[in-house]
Amino acid sequence: MQTIFIMVKCELGKAYAVADEAVLSVAQVSEVHSISGQHDLLLKCYLPDGMDIGHFVTEKIQTIPGIKDTFTLIAFKAFS
Repeated sequence: MQTIFIMVKCELGKAYAVADEAVLSVAQVSEVHSISGQHDLLLKCYLPDGMDIGHFVTEKIQTIPGIKDTFTLIAFKAFS
């Protein structure tokens, strides 16, 4: 299982609609947080081993209406 975080810039006034759509329509999206700063949302996604991250982001996330830009981070290890 791979964990990735995707920071999303939304069109003005669309952040809540984008968050709802991401959670409801993309099974790999675990959490969506509204954040401050240069991006509007932070998506936490769990991808099966072997799933192509680039294809996932461009085909499943960037196609959500209201998304203007994304920035993807790949997590290596979770500490608890």
